[in-house]
Amino acid sequence: MIKDFVLTAANVPAVHHFVTENTLGRQIASRFVAGETLDMAMPVVHELTRRGVHVSLDHLGENTTTTAEAEAAARDYVTILERINATGADANISIKLTALGLDIGEDVCLRNVRLVLDEACKYHIFVRIDMEGSKYTEPTLRLTHMLHEEFADASAVTGGCVGTVVQSMLFRSADDVARLVEAGIRVRLVKGAYREPSAIAFSDKLDVDENYRGLMHTLLLKGVYPAIATHDERLVVEATRFAREHGIAPARFEFQMLYGIRRDLQDRLVAEGYQVRIYVPYGTQWYPYLTRRMAERPANLFFVVSNLWRG
Repeated sequence: MIKDFVLTAANVPAVHHFVTENTLGRQIASRFVAGETLDMAMPVVHELTRRGVHVSLDHLGENTTTTAEAEAAARDYVTILERINATGADANISIKLTALGLDIGEDVCLRNVRLVLDEACKYHIFVRIDMEGSKYTEPTLRLTHMLHEEFADASAVTGGCVGTVVQSMLFRSADDVARLVEAGIRVRLVKGAYREPSAIAFSDKLDVDENYRGLMHTLLLKGVYPAIATHDERLVVEATRFAREHGIAPARFEFQMLYGIRRDLQDRLVAEGYQVRIYVPYGTQWYPYLTRRMAERPANLFFVVSNLWRG
């Protein structure tokens, strides 16, 4: 399976060194990552806004090991929120709990997330708690429910100022979506980019897609401004068909896609009147993000291979 092969190869030290230290590797990364600093990422945000799409900014980083690193990550997120507010950018942010200290302890993580949410709610900016590997699924959802209730009255943002992500590759996701919908928490639906054991996740792509389709229908019917995050044109067409047949207006949900992928589809959806948000990552810790993009979509891998061949 291509996904397993790529994720395994990415952990080989020689591969990591080649990609991160090679000029060509950095050039390839620049297609999917909007630079290494916020100053480099903001022009990308403004260009996307000019094209009529919304943005979710993410400062790349995960699995901090010290309290100081986790606190620094929180300050970085606050800086992004301040910049969005100061510039009037049409953007929200995505955060990772492991960047904010989840591996150190939930108390450390909560302290840092609350700092970010205090700032976000003050500016009425939505914060998406990203989903990471399956070992973090339960704590991520538990903390999301807790924080959604805690900050329910602190923001004018539809559905509150905090939401999360569900991966259709996991068996548990239908139950998770049901609970999130009942609580009125905003959900981004993705297929999932992590390598997971067959005991807890679908191994066949067709099963992942079928589960995605069912979860998407539930979210479109019952969810609070759900985010349909996919580059799979068949699922995009299915979403628009389902919404149209059930009288779900385009303003009630959005499509989400990744920076650097399927600009043609993004522009087409905008032209047809749909809401589109682009996930724009930036930062120096881009290697794990890049490898997951290669693993989840063969077209990205072929792009890289063709560039290496030409090099």
